[in-house]
Amino acid sequence: MAQRTGKVVQIKGVTFSGLTGSGHWVMMDGPTQFGGSDAAIRPKELLLLSLAGCTGSDVASILDKMREPYTRFEVHIEAEETEQHPKVYSKIKLIYKVWGEGIKENNLQKAINLSQDIYCGVTAMLRPSVEMTHTYEINPAE
Repeated sequence: MAQRTGKVVQIKGVTFSGLTGSGHWVMMDGPTQFGGSDAAIRPKELLLLSLAGCTGSDVASILDKMREPYTRFEVHIEAEETEQHPKVYSKIKLIYKVWGEGIKENNLQKAINLSQDIYCGVTAMLRPSVEMTHTYEINPAE
């Protein structure tokens, strides 16, 4: 079993810098009313980007293997948060957007399903506790 490591280092108040085993740093911060500097992403927002990045990487890789002629690809994310503490995400919607001419809709659906059902570890971790949905758009090349 692979082991991953990481740490966060307090800079000041609720401003932290995080380092993982890959050797890359990321800053996290909170609003000034909670002791932050309001200068970086919030930790829970980073979770949303992790999800979008994980599934986006899968879908892009699969579309490339399918030789789909996309020219641009984005994953947008919308989340609903509970009102009570601990404030957690209760619903997350992913919107996959691709641009290009001649993209086969069934291949895009297949790539998304493979990511959602098999490959994306972040999706697998969140699915038991968060209602997750997705849609997609195919747009003309820009």
